[in-house]
Amino acid sequence: MMWNRRSIVLGGLALLGTGAVHKPAVAAASSYFDGPAVDNGVTFRSTNFAKIDKRWHRQVVKYFSSEPIGTVVVDTRHHFLYVIMENKTAIRYGVGVGREGFKWFGRATIDAKSLWPRWTPPPEMRKRHPELPEFVAGGSPKNPLGPRAMYLHRDGVDTGYRFHGTLEPWSIGKDASSGCIRMFNEDAIDLYQRCPIGTAVQVLPHIADQAESTTQISQTTPVE
Repeated sequence: MMWNRRSIVLGGLALLGTGAVHKPAVAAASSYFDGPAVDNGVTFRSTNFAKIDKRWHRQVVKYFSSEPIGTVVVDTRHHFLYVIMENKTAIRYGVGVGREGFKWFGRATIDAKSLWPRWTPPPEMRKRHPELPEFVAGGSPKNPLGPRAMYLHRDGVDTGYRFHGTLEPWSIGKDASSGCIRMFNEDAIDLYQRCPIGTAVQVLPHIADQAESTTQISQTTPVE
């Protein structure tokens, strides 16, 4: 397990700081969004998946693993998150992961979950970016966590890392965050429903390079 002081950067905002993914021009950015959607009384901009490369779409894939059913496995190099299911299959999601200097690997558990979470920038981030507010309310269109957050703990201690939604759908498939695993908002909602408290998580540098022996992906099936 690799957890080091440099990589333990609390919080999940990946929109700021040196090395972050640059925001496209306004017109190009808007093309990543579709019409409004409503979730638990909150209206948000849905993702225009016609704009998204199909490799990042949520889908069922063949997956051979010794991990128990229900485990979440993240392949950071190839930007995929897997939920292991029965019959040697998994649900695969495209994700954005930590940029250089913010990557982390190891095991954790989902010990807390939040629907339309409030976002509080950690002190380390506010020190780097004093212009940040003290907090952003849940459901705000400026909240970088989006509609869901799943909080990763290790040995009962909050690591500061989360699975959460994003304001930047174009960053999925890239090294873009401060260590958190970001997802399309619709995928964050879907994962939230599939992962009860206590779900085991393993974050790996990569696994797809060993596809022939450990993770075989074929005949993918979209997940509604």
